[in-house]
Amino acid sequence: MLAERAAWKFIQTEGGNLEFAAINPIAIFGPSLGPDLSSGFALLKRVLDGSLRAIPNMTLGIVDVRDLADLHIRAMTNPSAKGQRFLALSGGIMSLPQIAVLLKEKLGTKGKKVSTRRLPDWVVRVAALFSPTARNLVPQLGRYRNASNEKAKTLLGWHPGTNEEAILATAESLVRFGRLEQAER
Repeated sequence: MLAERAAWKFIQTEGGNLEFAAINPIAIFGPSLGPDLSSGFALLKRVLDGSLRAIPNMTLGIVDVRDLADLHIRAMTNPSAKGQRFLALSGGIMSLPQIAVLLKEKLGTKGKKVSTRRLPDWVVRVAALFSPTARNLVPQLGRYRNASNEKAKTLLGWHPGTNEEAILATAESLVRFGRLEQAER
């Protein structure tokens, strides 16, 4: 947010003939080029390897990295993008419990450690007293973000894939790069 504000300010005060459009992705998933884990990949890894034994009630606006790259190119090459902000999300909002169910249902034996048990919000709030990780989750609990990709679709002709495609591509990358050591139970 701070970087975007600084960029808009720079364009207004120093930009001259520069054009600017902001692309705001929320949670970036999809295929990976290597074994390094982004925060989204790390979250899905914990769901897949069974180390997240119960799933918190939080939602994510998902975008596939391939669709995000396409949106950037469209914004750079379409004059209508000048001075605009675009939300980059593929198929709207998806809850972490929905993601867990998707992984459990679609991955066969690779999804056998996925828990679909929901973690009550009050448990996360209590854990937040002792855990920085849980503390970071508290503001997200039960929060539904009303976000839309309609502007990018209408103005730039963007046609992203589905949330499911992005999530499953992430899971396939985690398997391909050997990042799913099973959690001890």
